[in-house]
Amino acid sequence: MIYTIKTTAGRENAVLIALANRAKKIDLGVKALFHPEELKGYIFIEVSENTPLDALLKGIPHIKGIIRRPVKIDEIKNYFEAKIQEIKISRGDIVEITGGPFKGEHGKVVRIDEAKEEVTVEFLDVAVPIPTTVSLDNVRLVEKGDEREGK
Repeated sequence: MIYTIKTTAGRENAVLIALANRAKKIDLGVKALFHPEELKGYIFIEVSENTPLDALLKGIPHIKGIIRRPVKIDEIKNYFEAKIQEIKISRGDIVEITGGPFKGEHGKVVRIDEAKEEVTVEFLDVAVPIPTTVSLDNVRLVEKGDEREGK
C-alpha cells in the first residue's frame, strides 16, 4: 500500500533520509520511499499492509501528517516517467519572458545553451541591446526567426 506523508516544504529530503534510516534499523515493512521534485511538501511511502505507520513516523521532525487514504500506483505513475523536453526555440526567434524581473519583455534569441537549459536574448524595445541569459522555463516562443525574415 502506498501512502502520502505531508512534510514541511523544502524538508522532504531530510524526512526521506530519517525515514530510510529508521526503516533500516527497525524492519517495519517499508518497501519504498519516493519524493517527486515537482511536488513540494509530500513524500510517498510504500509499506506492507500490517505496518504500523504511527510507530514508523513518530518523532521524525518536519512531518506534518499522513493522508490515510492509500494511493494507487496509476495516480503517481507520471512522476516516475522521465520527461524529455524538446527545445523548440532556435537562434533568431522572438520570445517573451514569462518570469523573473524581465517578465513581459520581448527579445531576440542570440544563443542557446542546451546543457544548462538557458537562452541568451537581446531585448527589442531598448536603446542599447544588452544580452541577458534566462532559463528556458521562463521564455515563450512568440515568433520564429525565419517567419520574421520572410515578411
